[in-house]
Amino acid sequence: MTDVREALFVGRTSDGRTVRRPLSPHLQVYKMHMIMVLSGSHRITGLALGVGAMLLVWFLVAAASSDAAFNWIAWLLGTPIGYLALIGWTGSLWYHFCNGIRHLGWDFGHGYELARMYETGKLVLVATAVLTVITWIIVFAVR
Repeated sequence: MTDVREALFVGRTSDGRTVRRPLSPHLQVYKMHMIMVLSGSHRITGLALGVGAMLLVWFLVAAASSDAAFNWIAWLLGTPIGYLALIGWTGSLWYHFCNGIRHLGWDFGHGYELARMYETGKLVLVATAVLTVITWIIVFAVR
């Protein structure tokens, strides 16, 4: 091998013979489509839920520790940036939930037709928006 990168192309067959294998294509090779974007969004919202869970723990620890700590985190979450973070977290929660139901359907073997994948993807987006808005209408109504 003249180049270290050549080692990435070396593979073996089941009988042990060396073969040259291709690298997997990179994202730049693919034309982006809705299903691909929704898949990536599912992963990103999963990360956002982790960050939101840490924020929730921070809020609960502050509430348990002192009035000053609670007042500070309540002030922070009451700012426009805090509301934006909470609305984003709520949207992430609903998106992850709705897309998880979609994946559950796939686990049972339903919805693999391309047209059906696009239909359920659009349904997930609409359901996410509606559920997020309803959640925040309830939040502001209770306040």
